[in-house]
Amino acid sequence: MAQAITVERLRKTYRDVVAVDDASFEVQDNEIFGIVGPNGSGKTTTVECLQGLRVPTSGTMRVLGLDPREQGEALRHRIGSQLQESALPERIKVWEALDLFAAAAPGRRDWRESATDWGIYDRRNAAFANLSGGQRQRLFIALALIRKPELVFLDEMTTGLDPAARREAWSLVKSVRDSGATIVLVTHFMDEAEHLCDRVGVFKHGRVVAIDTPAALMLRHAGMRTVTFSCQEPELSWLAEVPGVESVERHGSQLAVRGGGALLAHVAAALVSRGIAPADLRVDIPKLEDAYMSLVGEVPGL
Repeated sequence: MAQAITVERLRKTYRDVVAVDDASFEVQDNEIFGIVGPNGSGKTTTVECLQGLRVPTSGTMRVLGLDPREQGEALRHRIGSQLQESALPERIKVWEALDLFAAAAPGRRDWRESATDWGIYDRRNAAFANLSGGQRQRLFIALALIRKPELVFLDEMTTGLDPAARREAWSLVKSVRDSGATIVLVTHFMDEAEHLCDRVGVFKHGRVVAIDTPAALMLRHAGMRTVTFSCQEPELSWLAEVPGVESVERHGSQLAVRGGGALLAHVAAALVSRGIAPADLRVDIPKLEDAYMSLVGEVPGL
């Protein structure tokens, strides 16, 4: 598959501070690639280097076939960007900002369409200074997408949005990818990365410590699954021989079977083959946050 972004041994230092330390990764065309990690792990510095907003100390980068250091102006005509720290003149109106950004691109969308998509059309005549935090965030995302970019950088996209607005934003981001764009999503929300991203890169101390699909990261780093159910059968020691089972614990009539792989399928098949069909059979599956904690040892966002 073609690569939208290729990064090799990227390094960025500020005197004695190492912000990005020998980071290497690729982003494939038309995927949603997530970047997660604690504050100070190099996430934002990396995406700013990729956009030509910062000059790396060393390493190589290709973004849409261009070098951001030498071809930054040409690159910025092909990408959209919603930065973690963004601002507009306080008196500019919502529609004026959207119309201004749209005018800079030949393949622009109608600003009314973007404003409607992101739920700010009813605030079109409001000044930037009078918008709430969530409304400002929606405006910045709309501005990033109004030029129909080939590649979009979204840094903490849903910060300040309420739960319903977050879910709506997720649907819109998927629709942007479905239209052919590639998306790089920097986020502290593991549920967001798990729901949206085709692959996730985990940063720690400026390094990329893992890259894979959310499912693969959970399988490899999130610990064991647990199948629980009620059963009155006195002898169930044979469950320990079921594929994937690591341990079996009993507390009265409650059984907890822990293991990996396709644990639920194997346990259910073994039970049914012996005429046991628990009505409350369920599985607790580790989440991406569990894998994240295993890899970086910190709560997301701290």
